[in-house]
Amino acid sequence: MTAPQLDDLDRQLIDILSKDARVSNRKIAADLGVTEGTVRGRIKRLQQDGLIAFTAITGFSLSNHAKLAFIGVQAEVGSVRDVARQIAEMPLVTGVMITMGQFNILAICVFDELENLVEQASDPILSISGVHHVETSIAVKTLKYNPRVVRITEKDRVIENGD
Repeated sequence: MTAPQLDDLDRQLIDILSKDARVSNRKIAADLGVTEGTVRGRIKRLQQDGLIAFTAITGFSLSNHAKLAFIGVQAEVGSVRDVARQIAEMPLVTGVMITMGQFNILAICVFDELENLVEQASDPILSISGVHHVETSIAVKTLKYNPRVVRITEKDRVIENGD
């Protein structure tokens, strides 16, 4: 996969939209010194290329029951990508990253009851061939959360061979 080719105007546009996605194309055009058509075209291209998306991000305060868990996974080096793919298929799992450090995979889950987390994520992950150890940490209080970094990969992207 090749890196996207973004110019300075694309970066400025993304910066503006990341701060306020509801700002009008007319205002963006005036701020950047380009035409409204240029802004509209750039936004359309960035969306088509999967580089930006517009969505409402809900906060944890909307649910009295939603809890966040981080599951660190130690897997055999040769099976990390396969294990990560299997974890990514689990409904409770909202994010999977291959990492360096104590764990080579980190899974993020949003759950309502501890029993659901154990039955639908922790235990199934531990049962995957190649997994040696699973350690779950549950967030008990969120001091800072920046929703601007919520979407860092394509919505339905699953790790591909060679990534």
